[in-house]
Amino acid sequence: MNTVDFHDSDLARTIEQLAPEQIDALPFGVIKLDGNGIVTVFNRTEAIESGYKSRPALGLDFFLQVAPCMGQPEFRGRIEQARQLGRVDIELGWVGDFSDINRSLQVRIQSASDGGLWIFNLRDHA
Repeated sequence: MNTVDFHDSDLARTIEQLAPEQIDALPFGVIKLDGNGIVTVFNRTEAIESGYKSRPALGLDFFLQVAPCMGQPEFRGRIEQARQLGRVDIELGWVGDFSDINRSLQVRIQSASDGGLWIFNLRDHA
């Protein structure tokens, strides 16, 4: 597998070309939501690094059942605003994780080709 760069301008399209086991092996968290906010991909790195571990995530509403803290206007609101403009491509800093409320994350959210969303999380490893 070629190296996948978290900072790739079209990261979503790059990820969509990978097999599930390649997505699991990436060094950053990857979550895919369908058009209704239901989790369809939750890679192994995200499960381990977030502290979410082996709890079920697939098939759940991301903003209500998996990460309600991200259902707030400063996160979900920005996504909905971008969706209204046509294409989501957001990068932001976020503080808080399942296992550490003080942990810093760099978050990228991009439109998926099927109308859903990709969420990519890069955590500091300090």
